[in-house]
Amino acid sequence: MKLFENIINHKLSNITGAELLKYANQFQISVAKADAEKIAQYLRGKKINIFNDSDRAKVIKEIAKIAGPDTAKQVNKLFLMFSK
Repeated sequence: MKLFENIINHKLSNITGAELLKYANQFQISVAKADAEKIAQYLRGKKINIFNDSDRAKVIKEIAKIAGPDTAKQVNKLFLMFSK
């Protein structure tokens, strides 16, 4: 299970805006292209564990600052789908 978590966390630390949009569309979550680019830029290079509730909450708060609270809620839904 830890391997699965490591793969997902690694992917998030290297994600592009296009990939984030692809995943959002796949899970029917609405994220604007400009917001996806900003979020991906923020996530790139960060050591984030979305399986840890407090880490995920910190990231979502930062995403809310970057792209707004509605987008942050949508991204949180996407993270929750990744972590299940």
